[in-house]
Amino acid sequence: MWRSWRRRTVRDETLAAYAPPADPGTTTLEVEALYVATTPEGDPLERLAVEGLAFRGSARVEVHRKGVLLRIAGELPSFIPADRIAAAGTATYAIDRGVEPEGLVALTWIVDDRSEPEVPSRVDSYLRCRYPGDSARFVAAVNEIAAAPEAPQPEAEESEASDD
Repeated sequence: MWRSWRRRTVRDETLAAYAPPADPGTTTLEVEALYVATTPEGDPLERLAVEGLAFRGSARVEVHRKGVLLRIAGELPSFIPADRIAAAGTATYAIDRGVEPEGLVALTWIVDDRSEPEVPSRVDSYLRCRYPGDSARFVAAVNEIAAAPEAPQPEAEESEASDD
């Protein structure tokens, strides 16, 4: 297990959340949650060792106009700017956590990838809100500020067949 974790941290050493701004602005929503994991977008069973988001733990999550601030026990605070947030939605499972339908919140965002800054890497960060109703409020608050550009779509190859 130690070897696989070490390999993962080396593989993901260029990935990080963003440093919190000096003044993130007014808090529009604050929730208590269990931070579960961060995975590549659409691959909830492949954990990433993103700096500041590598370990599961209790968290206080704040939504601000400028972005989302995650304060996870044992980690430095991590910030996700609004222009890096694609969307938030619900999920049922992520690596090491399966819950009732829509029991997790998935926050899709563009990670700070220091090795490939021109190629945005999208990830999903999973949270389990502690109190009833917080998940829906969190998803709504995040989607209100989400401003990341759409993910690039592969270009469709034009058919060489003619319509003769």
